[in-house]
Amino acid sequence: MSVFLYDPPARFVAGTVGRPGDRTFFLQASGEGRLTSVVLEKAQVSALAERIEQLLEEVRLRFGDPLAGEGAGEPGDVDDAPLEQPIEEDFRVGTLALAWDAESSRVIVEAQEAVEVDPEAETEEVEVFSETGPADRDVLRVHLTPAAARAFAGRAMRVVAAGRPDCPLCGLPLDPAGHICPRQNGYRPAEA
Repeated sequence: MSVFLYDPPARFVAGTVGRPGDRTFFLQASGEGRLTSVVLEKAQVSALAERIEQLLEEVRLRFGDPLAGEGAGEPGDVDDAPLEQPIEEDFRVGTLALAWDAESSRVIVEAQEAVEVDPEAETEEVEVFSETGPADRDVLRVHLTPAAARAFAGRAMRVVAAGRPDCPLCGLPLDPAGHICPRQNGYRPAEA
């Protein structure tokens, strides 16, 4: 299949299409006249942003602050622009991977295409991170500076938080007309 490699990307962001409660989440990378858009779940976006922050903290503890040598004007500035158009899904993400390349001081984000699992198959081999990617699925691989990775994580968390507000009682998302709250024995009147 294909490896969509951006080393470095001109832009790498998480974004959505649709209204809160019915949003489709995308990772979008662009550069050198190319645009790659992949679909993933809200939980995957949230987990990726959290893991990037954890990875940068681990790197800081082991090797010192990776952001110390980067200027303020480099990629990593806040990017709140919408996703680039046209948005055409290249593939749906099944597996996300994250790595630190100590030689280049870069965060590597890899999104692998989801594969259909045959329930009758006996076992599935575990794939090891490789430069070419899995032979049977598409891969988006992005190399980011620490500042760009931190900016990506910040935007991703804002995108996730911009959805429906949570119910103060049960924590489930509220629809515009309210919701059936388990903490209220299934009854919660719609707020006007």
